[in-house]
Amino acid sequence: MKNVFDFVQNASQTQVNFIVRLPFDERKKSRLKTQSECGQALGFMLPRGHILRDGTMLKTEDGAILLVKAANETVSVVETTNPHLLLRAAYHLGNRHVPLQIEPTSLRYQHDHVLDDMVVGLGLTVSVQSAPFEPEDGAYAPGTGHAHGHDHNHNHGHNHSHSHENHHEH
Repeated sequence: MKNVFDFVQNASQTQVNFIVRLPFDERKKSRLKTQSECGQALGFMLPRGHILRDGTMLKTEDGAILLVKAANETVSVVETTNPHLLLRAAYHLGNRHVPLQIEPTSLRYQHDHVLDDMVVGLGLTVSVQSAPFEPEDGAYAPGTGHAHGHDHNHNHGHNHSHSHENHHEH
């Protein structure tokens, strides 16, 4: 088994040795046993909190390069040219914390007949398809403005009467 443990930084000129196709639920795990398309056993040991996106390149412990591809999976697709209806659906799905892929005229989520019924009740049509699923990272993902692990020590040069102490934990 090849152990996968590191991200490739400059992938533009990199020779790929293995390809692995994974559904979203497996691409969000930090520990995973799977195999490449050619049958090579792979063991993922990655830092927690990373989602492997379609096109991510990883390095094995012996230097081989692995390309991650998003596998087709069963998804519900909501398509419309009516932005108001699409926004309403995104709002209601978001209230249920549903991982959601957002496109200009469509939404995609992992198939769930209860959610499909709710979206149809909003006046939209839902189709069930087999397609890759690449949901939004979410508001607290790295690079979106509020990453976990930050501190709240705001030592800066101005005076005012309030404190910058934040008494919450992440």
